[in-house]
Amino acid sequence: MSLKQSPYLLYSDGEGNLFEDTSLYTCGRSGLYAYPIPTEDWMELPEGGNLYELPGRRGIGIDVETGEMRVCEKGWAVAGFIPPAHTGLFLASYMNEPNAPVLPLYCYTAAGWLDDKFYVPAVRVEQDIRQECEGFDANQVELGIQEFLNRFPNNRVVEHLANNCALEYECPAARNYFMGRWECPIPSSPACNSNCVGCISLQPDEEEIVSSHDRLTFKPTAEEIMEYTVAHLETAEFPIVSFGQGCEGEPLLMWKTIEEAIIQIRKFSPKGSININTNGSKPDAVKVLRKAGLDSMRVSINSAQKELYTNYYRPNNYEFEDVVESIRIMNELGGWTSINYFVFPGMTDSEAEYQALRKLISDTGLKMIQWRNFNIDPDWYLKKVMVKETEETMGVKELMHRIKAEFPHVKYGYFNPPIERIKGDYEMDFAH
Repeated sequence: MSLKQSPYLLYSDGEGNLFEDTSLYTCGRSGLYAYPIPTEDWMELPEGGNLYELPGRRGIGIDVETGEMRVCEKGWAVAGFIPPAHTGLFLASYMNEPNAPVLPLYCYTAAGWLDDKFYVPAVRVEQDIRQECEGFDANQVELGIQEFLNRFPNNRVVEHLANNCALEYECPAARNYFMGRWECPIPSSPACNSNCVGCISLQPDEEEIVSSHDRLTFKPTAEEIMEYTVAHLETAEFPIVSFGQGCEGEPLLMWKTIEEAIIQIRKFSPKGSININTNGSKPDAVKVLRKAGLDSMRVSINSAQKELYTNYYRPNNYEFEDVVESIRIMNELGGWTSINYFVFPGMTDSEAEYQALRKLISDTGLKMIQWRNFNIDPDWYLKKVMVKETEETMGVKELMHRIKAEFPHVKYGYFNPPIERIKGDYEMDFAH
């Protein structure tokens, strides 16, 4: 149901207090520019969402009386962080002051206030509840950690998932593992062959931002991987075990270990699905892993256009064509493929990107798009990928509708589906 009016602009006083400016409606950013947000695009800030002050930035709104855009001088701009399963349609709109600091690696969606509620322009693209905040029980997580550390006392991966991922970073995937359910992470590679601008586990010392996680520092053995993942596949509901996590490098660099681990896992358990989250840089390795028993693969991309992809990933010893070939091979061999698609309003929904995405789907047989919010400072990103100008676009929601109309078989979501959902019809209507 559409709102009767746009929400009012939010600003922060610099000390953690939020206020609304009832002289300004919130507008949204697409690419480099500010636009009005259609009233039907707003939804209440979902449970688990947060609001951020944007230091050194003044919010841009639409004057309630004149309809003109102007800057709010009362405080710092505010943005919304949308929780998993939802995709933002507009970025927060603001003007940078001189020396505004680079923002940390979170998503910065427009946010407003109306009738005692916070609102964001977003759609829910996934019915799965696996990362919703109210589903986590801290006591159950801690009990699970103690139980699993006792059960696998010499397993470095379990120890890493416990002390780094679940306890220090509160990683939802790790917490779910220790609650004995759904998708179990398998960090497996300390090295990477990409130099992603927005890498969360390793930023160069000279960069203005710091990585939000510490990267895995060891190479797990196939035995360590098999030991704890078999137990998960045998006991969890809708179980998935996934190579490739935010706390590591590129898992395909460890493909021989992963191949051995998959073979060992399947000797002991036929249940659930084995997935890899990857940059898709090594098609030959993907072929080997699929033949060993890999069920699904999710490839992360910021763009289906080679130049934008290359400027962001800054690959070592592979090219965008290798990524496309990996997806094609996995589908050719009967596997399930997704892209982890970093949504940047004003770039993702451009005509050029739309045409490139159509070609990617047609050339590879891609089965699913995970519409992910891009966790990055918008201005920093555009500078890094050398984009100096953007044009008015079709809108993220329109892009979703067009792709669905042409490729009805392509599923939409936010998470890796378990094998039960891959084999069934699980999709919700993403527009609601």
